Amino acid sequence: MGLQKIYLLRHGQTEWTISGRHTGITEVPLTPHGEEEARAMGQRLRGVIFQRVLTSPRLRARRTCELAGWGAAAEVVEDLHEWNYGAYEGLLPSEILARQPGWNVFDDGCPGGETPADTQIRADRLLATLRKAEGNIALFSHGHFTRVLAARWVGLPVAQGQILASTTGSVSILGFNGTGDKPVIHLWNMTSQNNP
Repeated sequence: MGLQKIYLLRHGQTEWTISGRHTGITEVPLTPHGEEEARAMGQRLRGVIFQRVLTSPRLRARRTCELAGWGAAAEVVEDLHEWNYGAYEGLLPSEILARQPGWNVFDDGCPGGETPADTQIRADRLLATLRKAEGNIALFSHGHFTRVLAARWVGLPVAQGQILASTTGSVSILGFNGTGDKPVIHLWNMTSQNNP
């Protein structure tokens, strides 16, 4: 059967996603709305059978996984953590730009944290493992890192992840074209608000 699809599942809303603070290693809980997003995600995916469910070690991803209905089946995978923002952890984009005009995480990375090359190594390592898997795989992760995963899945540089919008509680699907020989993005950033 081989690998069918990879479901990229972004965690629900937190107070820091509302404000735009860069949240890498800081443990910030889901808001009540974020918990609703997680439950709605589970409803949207009802009927999908996952051979494996993997989650970031961060509380917000693990809680989203749990509320979506797959907490008991989940494996914690360190490589699914969010971008390490280093010195920019907890800062607003405006605060970062005041320090480093023109900054973009996908191009510049973070002092004391990860570079784009670091996230590429992590994404490529994870994707290489998943390509050997069977069936559908669920990945509960984070905004910037799911965008890196999608870019790398289709062979694009990490910097191209910046063209993909990512909303909390969203579902995106990676897979293959009709002949099964080319990686494609089947669906991007579906939420209960933009569900077709």
